[in-house]
Amino acid sequence: MSRYLLKRIATALFTAYLVATLTFFIMNLVPGGPFLAEKAVTPQAQAAMEAKYGLDKPLGKQYLTYMNGLVHGDLGLSIKKRGRTVTEIISTKFPVSARLGGIAMLVAVLVGVPLGAVAAFKRGKTIDNILVVLSTAGIAIPSFLSSTLLLYVFSTKLKLLSSIGLDSPSNYIMPVIALALYPTFYIARLMRSSMLDVMGQDYMRTARAKGVSTVKMIFKHALRNAILPVITYMGPLLASLMTGSFIIEKIFNIPGLGSEFVGAITSRDYPMIMGTTIFLAVFVIFMNVLVDIAYAIVDPRIKLK
Repeated sequence: MSRYLLKRIATALFTAYLVATLTFFIMNLVPGGPFLAEKAVTPQAQAAMEAKYGLDKPLGKQYLTYMNGLVHGDLGLSIKKRGRTVTEIISTKFPVSARLGGIAMLVAVLVGVPLGAVAAFKRGKTIDNILVVLSTAGIAIPSFLSSTLLLYVFSTKLKLLSSIGLDSPSNYIMPVIALALYPTFYIARLMRSSMLDVMGQDYMRTARAKGVSTVKMIFKHALRNAILPVITYMGPLLASLMTGSFIIEKIFNIPGLGSEFVGAITSRDYPMIMGTTIFLAVFVIFMNVLVDIAYAIVDPRIKLK
């Protein structure tokens, strides 16, 4: 296990380095700059601002300077949010997105896994057909449409829930539903397919022939093996949800990391683009390592080498 973890850490560091390098050079290939949108900026003022942030230096020197700072944990200063470091912004915004995404992930797993299992055991029956239709619709409906419908029904018409911010527990209901809708039904479809495959195995037929109860077959024999594809999906999904969804955060006016990421791209805030991209990449890599470890816990037949 220790050798495997060291190998994965080395691979993760190299992957993060590649992501940082590619992002840096591709970002600088895009036409435009962070100061072109500034109103009434004289060439002298623009040159002074570029010198302040080191943008007047050759691209290769900028890259070496940034990577040196990155090795020492310095993600730089935000160009648009002057006076604030990228690390400070991420540490402030990430907890908001992480809390919202974590709740949405919990809802998706707790609802999607049982739905998929029930659909598999009731294959071809009415409940299975209903769940298949619902899951297809849930996957097809875009998040901005589900968010708008939730706002219209529960905020505008019924006036039961607030549509802005996360000031109270009730404010989480609509954003969590909108954020969890797609992964819930995707997990249900994934679980149904995996469960059907497991149910066709010899050990399941043996358990059924011995008169093992349906509940015991689901939770003791089928679920443990069928859930492996769901665990694979949960790693990158959790990273994506916890780092923020721009559409959901924009519609519900949530001050999370997703809106900061997209805002940095549109405003050409180079340090913020680099910081959020590297943070997301490292988080995804970390979650994939956790998924591999979870494999060995769920299924002892899988060995980490």
